[in-house]
Amino acid sequence: MNDAGQMQQAKAGAYRVLARKYRPRDFTALIGQEPMVRTLTNAFSSGRIAQAWMLTGVRGVGKTTTARILARALNYETDTVDQPTIELGTPGEHCEAIMEGRHVDVVEMDAASHTGIDDIRDIIEQVRYAPVSARYKVYIIDEVHMLSNQAFNGLLKTLEEPPPHVKFIFATTEIRKVPITVLSRCQRFDLRRVDAGVLTEHLRAIADKESVGVEDEALAMIARAAEGSVRDSLSILDQAIAHSSGNVTAATVRDMLGLADRARVIDLFEHLMKGDVAATLAEFRAQYDTGADPATVLTDLAEFNHLVTRLRFVPDAANDASLSEAERTRGLEFSKALSVRVLSRAWQMLLKGIQEVQSSARPVAAGEMVLIRMAHAANLPTPDEALKALENMPAGTAGGASANGPGAAPSGNDGARAVASAQMPASGGGGQTMRLVQPTPGEHEAAMPQAAPEAEAAVDAVPLASLADIAQLAEKHRDMAFKVQFKRCVRLVRIEPGRLTVNLTEDAPKTLLNDVTNRLQKWTGRRWMVSLSREGGGKTLAEEESGRREMALADARADPAVAAILEKFPGARILDVRIPDAVEEVPGADALPEPDADDDDDI
Repeated sequence: MNDAGQMQQAKAGAYRVLARKYRPRDFTALIGQEPMVRTLTNAFSSGRIAQAWMLTGVRGVGKTTTARILARALNYETDTVDQPTIELGTPGEHCEAIMEGRHVDVVEMDAASHTGIDDIRDIIEQVRYAPVSARYKVYIIDEVHMLSNQAFNGLLKTLEEPPPHVKFIFATTEIRKVPITVLSRCQRFDLRRVDAGVLTEHLRAIADKESVGVEDEALAMIARAAEGSVRDSLSILDQAIAHSSGNVTAATVRDMLGLADRARVIDLFEHLMKGDVAATLAEFRAQYDTGADPATVLTDLAEFNHLVTRLRFVPDAANDASLSEAERTRGLEFSKALSVRVLSRAWQMLLKGIQEVQSSARPVAAGEMVLIRMAHAANLPTPDEALKALENMPAGTAGGASANGPGAAPSGNDGARAVASAQMPASGGGGQTMRLVQPTPGEHEAAMPQAAPEAEAAVDAVPLASLADIAQLAEKHRDMAFKVQFKRCVRLVRIEPGRLTVNLTEDAPKTLLNDVTNRLQKWTGRRWMVSLSREGGGKTLAEEESGRREMALADARADPAVAAILEKFPGARILDVRIPDAVEEVPGADALPEPDADDDDDI
């Protein structure tokens, strides 16, 4: 091999990935874990050092690194310092070996591959011996939740009363799988996900040290993709540097991670909020054609939707370093123009839509259907807006807008709406008019059958305060089939003048709500809003009457005279207790035979 090849091989062999090269070596280099560092500082300065620690958090936040730094702090020793301390500015006698994982008195064990009781027995036997050269013998057990129940039980006694020269440090990503008996013997630290802004600044500092040019937007993408994991962010940055030959751009990171362009995601969000289905589908298909995954596009939409909602309440969140300029400026504009109800509805639809796309055999088609639903919903008022519109509707405005008029709404929508103009941010940077939907009278009433004036005059004013009143009204109008269905299937949630909120049984006919609406309007001569609620509601009229009948039967059996008759005539039984308002609901009541004069056993 020539000299150039040897030099290249030596250079390649000496390279260390960024996650290892910039691994923190003391507490000052740990980012995003200030509460833990503050607690340890107070504990070490006061001499109240725990015998065991439990470090928990998601992958890559620094659990193992913190354990090594903690072991270094416990065994810190220099020419001038010979006591545990977190001031580790000067390398000590044991520091290098501990941080490289090769110190004889700092034992690191991976519980994922050493899960049994035999591995714990080895530790229990070794703890009785003093450390070889350090102050403390430290046992670092990573992924401790992987230990078996026997191993946990074997460790309990030693963990509760360890020798004074032994310390335990546990790390886990699944804290709920660790027995409470172990947790109660440890001082617990929850290592937090690192904020995207802090992570972006950290990546910028490392890129500067590596003399690598990285665009700010690219750093923001990497920080978001890492989801709070420092190790993951450094791994992605390492990959991006190799992918781009030293100059990392946003396009490079986007292509590498299969991300959608954030600016185009905002354009897609704008089309959705306008209700422009054609533009929405065109933009979605264009992003897919450039390599964006459909589920990723919807996830990015959900993230931007959350950002807009957050900016509505916390405008200072726009100063987050991980946000692009487009997200910052246009997000603020959207937060001022869109209501919380609209944003909350979009959020719920996106969460459900992401699951549909991920589980679908045709993710593109599934994604388009989700976006069509969202764009259509953008032009509809929320249920409470529709109800408020009906409440505020002037008396006598029954006609509404003409179906062919300029303000007419498509038939089949559930609420009233009118169109108003509002300024919304446009992708080109200027203002663009968006048609916002606000509830006004017209559409809902136009779709409802209207009673003729002379018919209204002929109908008596009927006060309705309960389901029983509606059932009596049905009986008055001799609509017995409707009455039976109504009593069997409708549960009352709320009833007010002109408004009925109900829940239906599982076997209720699909047309029952419309039937109730039409009959109430016809029989009372006024407009009714009948809506379906998710609340459980009360019992149906049939259930109430069945309960009364059972109670009546029980009372009859307890009556002294009836009890005496039943006792005097063995085999006698109570066939029925007649309740005047429930006669028709008793199964077979109409077919019951009159008591036979010769049959003394029936009551």
